[in-house]
Amino acid sequence: MTSTIDDLLADAYVPTTSPDRFDVGAALRRLAADAARNSVTPSPDMVRAARAGQRLSVVSRWILNGPGAAEHIERLAVDPEPEAHLRDGTTKELDVHGALVFACLLHLTGHPESAQFWWQLAAGASSRAAAYCLHLHHLQLGESREARHWYHQLTHSISMADGSAPPDDAFIEGLETVAHYVRANGSTAYAPTGGLEGEVDRLASRGEGSSPHLIVRRPDQRLADQLHRFTGRH
Repeated sequence: MTSTIDDLLADAYVPTTSPDRFDVGAALRRLAADAARNSVTPSPDMVRAARAGQRLSVVSRWILNGPGAAEHIERLAVDPEPEAHLRDGTTKELDVHGALVFACLLHLTGHPESAQFWWQLAAGASSRAAAYCLHLHHLQLGESREARHWYHQLTHSISMADGSAPPDDAFIEGLETVAHYVRANGSTAYAPTGGLEGEVDRLASRGEGSSPHLIVRRPDQRLADQLHRFTGRH
């Protein structure tokens, strides 16, 4: 028996509907359940480190945008050997707040090792703000022992050294509460501009054969001038 074209077409027919209708909602729910099972819940240490990094950026921006920041950097720039203060323990000629501002700028522009050096220099001269920044810096890196050390410096050693009363827990909690609020709601404290970042990168690469892993030594007048322009726009 010879099949006609109509018979062949009829046999080749593919139905466009299925007796079992596809449930889109159920499929989406299955995908969501699979994603939830496969997602990685961050550990408490990871959460703590992330929060410390966020607080540190907020505090650093406050300090960089604070009154007189450029003037302090300018004073630090004319100090011929500010790093010597860390070696010999003298702080008489060091502009401590300038070292703090410079450290915060280094942190915000991606030079964490140099930021740590300058925070240590300022904390060694009894800067509570620098000790707090170091506490957050080490928390961000997951270095709990170092973080505890600088918290103790903040709450005890530095306070006793300068003759003032130690800050209580409410003071520290207040700082962190404000940092959390600013992170969630915004702030008028600006992040460094490209011009500032470029000046820091210039300092980081200064000197023939300099390694990118070397500590950024100290600010100069060009950086101070750029910071004047940055703070002058507020």
